Amino acid sequence: MRGRTLSAGIALAVFAGMTVTLAAQPVAASPMTTMTEARPIAATAAALAAPDISVTNVQAHLTQFNSIATSNGGNRRAGSAGYTASLNYVKTRLQSAGYTVSEQYCSSCTYPSNNLIAEWPGGPTDQVVMFGAHLDGVSAGPGINDNATGSSTLLENALVLAAQNPTMTKKVRFAWWTDEEQGLNGSRFYVNSLNTTQRGYIKGYYNFDMVGSTNGGYFINRVTSTTAAPLKAYWDSLGLQPEENVEGQGRSDDYYFQQAGIPTSGYAAGASARKTSSQAAKWGGTANSAYDPCYHRSCDTTANVSATVLNRAADGVAYALWQLAVGGGTPSCTGGQVVGNGGFESGNTTWTASSGVITTASAQPARTGSYKAWLNGNGSSGTESLTQSVTLPAGCASYTLSFWLHIDTAETTSSTVYDRLTVQVGSTTLATYSNLNRASGYVQRSFSVAGFAGQTVTLRFTGTEDSSLQTSFVIDDVTLVAS
Repeated sequence: MRGRTLSAGIALAVFAGMTVTLAAQPVAASPMTTMTEARPIAATAAALAAPDISVTNVQAHLTQFNSIATSNGGNRRAGSAGYTASLNYVKTRLQSAGYTVSEQYCSSCTYPSNNLIAEWPGGPTDQVVMFGAHLDGVSAGPGINDNATGSSTLLENALVLAAQNPTMTKKVRFAWWTDEEQGLNGSRFYVNSLNTTQRGYIKGYYNFDMVGSTNGGYFINRVTSTTAAPLKAYWDSLGLQPEENVEGQGRSDDYYFQQAGIPTSGYAAGASARKTSSQAAKWGGTANSAYDPCYHRSCDTTANVSATVLNRAADGVAYALWQLAVGGGTPSCTGGQVVGNGGFESGNTTWTASSGVITTASAQPARTGSYKAWLNGNGSSGTESLTQSVTLPAGCASYTLSFWLHIDTAETTSSTVYDRLTVQVGSTTLATYSNLNRASGYVQRSFSVAGFAGQTVTLRFTGTEDSSLQTSFVIDDVTLVAS
């Protein structure tokens, strides 16, 4: 979030040129605390119809943004390598999910760089609901609560929308803004690029800036407005009693939309202002302490995020999106198991595997039946793989990859990784296991792969072993169920 209030006044100009390409992938779960929150009985039927957004997936995006900052000088400031890598991370996932993705170069920004705009097919082009968050951070740190939380919340909502592919009553447009921290420059450039007709198409703009503050509150921009109603309805259904976002007025990317006459709202969890006693009484947390103690500081990392606050914001976005833009019909789901020969009882049928991987060898028993996939366990340097091409149907509510994994090792260390198993869908790594994850029996591992709905991708297990002391990665009963 920008650190000062801006003065009013903009000039509306012609639509600026964009480079357009056509094209949701989940990423590995983060080590942060995760939680899920059942929708309350008091919620409306429409809330129940909206999807539950996985906070684990949102946190995984945060982990990626934190890693990007670490690899690029410690920050994701607009115009920096960290910002460019952040934009490419979001863009790649949106393209693969089927969005029309545009980059808009902000030539007037303090740090000239690109906005990212994505539209989902379907819905009337003259009826647009827009959801935005700034993608940049300050130079002091990785900018995870401010504002990878808003960026990640919108990214995961976009991927879930693509996976569910519902009938649209309005056009949904997502935006990730550059140069917000230098004065809301990216969003101002975008609004200035719209002509009067294009501006009139946008029926509401919703902004999400700092939605995971560790001592957070539940704030809504223009909380009593008609535009805010779906955001407020969801938080009301949780009994949260949200308040007006006083601290954030004029300090984030909804400002220039509002000045242009476009209805606006959004969620925020608070920045450097201090939580009052009455707020602590109804929301929990610490009175007379900042909502975000790491605001614009180097400690704004993945540790500086409340999973509870983040989850409630992500689900509230989904509720509002479904209320505002989703119709009653969805494509039919042709569900069921999409992995062939998941128990390996037909040998190498449907699988492509390194020699000897699919085996009945008794040294490592199968979980069920006679066959399993046994990667590595040789006690010598080498790589072995197991792959299968799978097609996920569109239109289902859930897509779950599960497999049973037994890790046996002769390594004696409790701290050093020598041998690894990597699990991937397409180019996305879901998880990495090692000799440190040894277990006496099989352990089931499960992942949501909803972001690959409607796609044909490769499921891949890759084991690598060093030159001594074996580690065996034994896999059985692989399922990928759409329902």
